[in-house]
Amino acid sequence: MKKVTVYSMLNCPYCVKAKALLTQRAVPFETVMIDDWSDQAWDDFVKKSGMKTVPQVYVDGNLIGGYSQLAEVDAKDQLASLK
Repeated sequence: MKKVTVYSMLNCPYCVKAKALLTQRAVPFETVMIDDWSDQAWDDFVKKSGMKTVPQVYVDGNLIGGYSQLAEVDAKDQLASLK
């Protein structure tokens, strides 16, 4: 089984949508809340991913993108490739 991790923040509507889609498709995932991260931790995170927004969805440590990219995968295979 693949490891899916969602980096998320409170009050982020796209984070809520991404986690709801994963739940709907029965894809187990871990959530990492980043609201309390220091500025340095956030800067390091942005450098690693190249993205300045959340959610950021990783599969087995590889970034697939945010909610839009997750929805694209869902349109192709209903997230079966993430299980």
